[in-house]
Amino acid sequence: MLTRSVLLSLLVGPVLSNAATQHSFQAQSSDEHGGYKFKWPINKVAIIGAGVSGLIAYREFSAAGFADVRVFERDDVPGGNWHYTEETPVDAPIPNADPSVGDFVPSLPPPGTSLPVEKYYSDGEAKWREHRGPKPVWESLESNAPAPIQQITEIPWPSGTPWHLPHRTLARYLRAFASFHGVNSNDANPNIAYKTRVELVQKRYDEAGREHGWTLTLKRLERAGPRSSKATWWTEDFDAVVVATGRYNAPNIPRISGLEDWAHKFPHAIIHSRQYRRPQPFANETVLVVGGATSAVEISREINLHAQKIHLSVRPPNPKLPYEAGRLWLRRLPANVSLVPEIRRFHASNASIELINGTFLSGVTRVIFATGFRYSFPFIPQFHNSSSSTAHPIVTDGTHLRSLHQDFLYIEEPTIGFLSMNWGMQSFTYAEYLSLSLAKVWSGRAVLPGTAELWRTYEARVEDRGGYGRHLQFLGAERTAANIRLFVGWLNDAAVKFGGRQIDGQSKDLPQISAVWVQAQYGVSSPQEDTVNSLDWVHGEDW
Repeated sequence: MLTRSVLLSLLVGPVLSNAATQHSFQAQSSDEHGGYKFKWPINKVAIIGAGVSGLIAYREFSAAGFADVRVFERDDVPGGNWHYTEETPVDAPIPNADPSVGDFVPSLPPPGTSLPVEKYYSDGEAKWREHRGPKPVWESLESNAPAPIQQITEIPWPSGTPWHLPHRTLARYLRAFASFHGVNSNDANPNIAYKTRVELVQKRYDEAGREHGWTLTLKRLERAGPRSSKATWWTEDFDAVVVATGRYNAPNIPRISGLEDWAHKFPHAIIHSRQYRRPQPFANETVLVVGGATSAVEISREINLHAQKIHLSVRPPNPKLPYEAGRLWLRRLPANVSLVPEIRRFHASNASIELINGTFLSGVTRVIFATGFRYSFPFIPQFHNSSSSTAHPIVTDGTHLRSLHQDFLYIEEPTIGFLSMNWGMQSFTYAEYLSLSLAKVWSGRAVLPGTAELWRTYEARVEDRGGYGRHLQFLGAERTAANIRLFVGWLNDAAVKFGGRQIDGQSKDLPQISAVWVQAQYGVSSPQEDTVNSLDWVHGEDW
């Protein structure tokens, strides 16, 4: 669900068990210089995605003086998840698709085809919808972090900006940031390609057969007529790749007994929250909303004015999360929304829904799964493995990411990086530290530890966070603050050694802003009230 991407967890909050454990970026001397040595020089960088993280990355890599920095964005404008359209995503598959194709199925020319190549489609609208992937934003959605927190430090909000930010305001803000750096959709800048999806990222080899970067297979889709479209495929070579595609692309629908039969018998009765746009289609319906966090609660609140009856199904909390953060949202539920436990089975034969406490719901006409998303990067299938048998996969079941140093750099081949893949942090702020880190490392102005040390600190981090699972990507206030201190110390030390600017840590005003916001939004202020005065506590699991 989208709004959780903007929740703040950089602020004050309860101390997490083992959360403040810090691991140095300095190596235990893997070679004479004590750091990782790249296999090839890095001059050309590809950035996949033009949301907030991708745009910040473009700024940092351009400022670092790389010879060629290119951004590829599948949509026709920048802004990522904040670009609202009436167009909705395609239906979420039931059961879930494999994470390797959870976002989309790559569209590639037949093997051996000489590129570039073009192809025309008569079903242009359907092809465009699948290509761009409409975002999970509904018409009335607002950010659930205040304006002073949700901003890029380079371009603060004007004085007097309301703290509540409608999605259209955030979209305009990001387009303004893109324009400031000359990469908006109307800037005709060759460094950014809109309507262009990355279909495949493969290792590249030089004439001697040595690894030497990455080859990207790209697909641009353009309108060719009222109902037709033209696709063009080509390849480009790069030395390093930044993945800034976000976390809200592959919908998650939990595996529940009988759900497939229900979907077959009532094919238009089930949607994922990413398809929700407005409440009117649910007028006079009996709606079951499944999920326990932001989208589930906010959609329930909105359709409550139109639906005949609403049930909200919430399962027990995840014991591996540090505290029951998401339940704070339940305070916002209208009194006439029926809160029910987890679902045991859908009975399509008599249109009833059995709950784990043995009760049955009848008369449900619509089901909305606000059960979150899974990680999915179809353009790097070599790093997906649902069986976990491949050495050092990045994606297994889609609930978390593996084999990444500090959640942003692939340990086995650190010329591929990832931005804003955590939850329980604020992307607008955190992406600035991650982007600068990648730019410094790849330009030789900061040094990574050797591979053995990277794996050692990674394994310690996995243990600190309770092993593999969705909770692995959760940061929260204490971890986020610790990570930022680590980045600031490391990068400022590197600036002294190799040159470059010094950077600041997070603003000391953020905790106070967070406290005021949470008290105003939820009417709570202390742990004694079974909650806290930090947006850290707004985080819970979707499902």
